[in-house]
Amino acid sequence: MRGRPTDYNDETLIKAQSYVDGGYLEMGHVVPSIVGLTKALNRSRSTIYLWIDDPEKADFSDIVESLLDGQHLALTNGGLTSDFNSSIAKLMLTKHGYSDKQELTGNEGGAIEVDTKWTIEVIE
Repeated sequence: MRGRPTDYNDETLIKAQSYVDGGYLEMGHVVPSIVGLTKALNRSRSTIYLWIDDPEKADFSDIVESLLDGQHLALTNGGLTSDFNSSIAKLMLTKHGYSDKQELTGNEGGAIEVDTKWTIEVIE
């Protein structure tokens, strides 16, 4: 049994690049995204990810890398200028390697020392 042909061709690359180059804004998307690209190309996410991983479709992978770079930049700028909801920008930036964590350290950046003395008192 064979599935539907993927229709990967030069027109697909042109549409994908157009989406990255500002077509996402024309579609009403605030930032470029893989999901937005699926809508622009009328393809499923699974097909898009297959194309990204296909060594014979390196041009498509490069376009998607550019899309992710554009998303990263838009989220960073939008978060810094407060144009974007900070919680959503922070959540989306986790896909670009950012995290929100706190590290607790002791004096002069060393380990935290914990006093582990316990006292047991018998109550009658």
